[in-house]
Amino acid sequence: MSVLDLLDECIQLSRPMAEGRGIKFVLNNTSDFKTPVLADRQRLKQVFLNLLSNAIRYNREGGKVTLDCSPLPESFRINIRDTGFGIAPEMMSRLFTPFDRLGVQNVEGTGLGLALSKRLIEAMGGRLGVDSVVNQGSNFWVELPKAQMSMPMLEQSSVDAGVPGSLSTNRFSVLYIEDNLSNLRLVEHILMRFGNPEVITTMQGSLGLELAREHRPNLILLDLHLPDMQGKDVLLRLKSDARTRDIPVVILSADASPQQIEYLLAQGASAYITKPLEVSYLLDVLNKTLS
Repeated sequence: MSVLDLLDECIQLSRPMAEGRGIKFVLNNTSDFKTPVLADRQRLKQVFLNLLSNAIRYNREGGKVTLDCSPLPESFRINIRDTGFGIAPEMMSRLFTPFDRLGVQNVEGTGLGLALSKRLIEAMGGRLGVDSVVNQGSNFWVELPKAQMSMPMLEQSSVDAGVPGSLSTNRFSVLYIEDNLSNLRLVEHILMRFGNPEVITTMQGSLGLELAREHRPNLILLDLHLPDMQGKDVLLRLKSDARTRDIPVVILSADASPQQIEYLLAQGASAYITKPLEVSYLLDVLNKTLS
């Protein structure tokens, strides 16, 4: 795949968050971004969204986020540079430790996103690292293996509108908050085959709340057991926020206890689907919810 279109998509998704703090995006040497890399598009999208979110959160008001790339002999490096306050050398060893926020208290987040992003990039055969200068900013970089030019280029999945049982031929958006990669891939596949969606995925409840507030999707799919916060807390915060309270939330969970289902439906969930998923039932619920 080529990362250029994916980066542009992630910038557009992050732009409302950036505009709220007066932060501008700069995308340099775009022609070099066309170098094909070997990567999973949706997983790489999750990483870029997390890195861009951090570059905005930890930046100065009115700052800048610059994206550029560096072709290397066997790999391809994407740089995401911010103009924030930087990271002290003694803190660098703690940067990718789950739940360690380096003592920062005035920025929303859990300190888990970088650890997850590093795991995803390494699973794709790449590397994620950082260079930082205190009071100047940080550069988080992603290195991915170059793809052989003879390999087929795979872009975003084409959509089979008109497949029997399809959700809708109209464009709609779905935010799926789930930390299990197999479940993410399964639901993405179902949505892309039977509908015409814009699918935004994240493995963190905190980033899911940000994306929900900024993009107001038509539907939110929510797992209950997330690494940074409980799904039920995500639901309560969605329903208590005027910006998101009217968005339908469908719970997808292996917890099938009647008490749990009754409680979350009473808290505002539109539906509760137990795992393992039955595809026909999932589609039926989504059809009713989106209509």
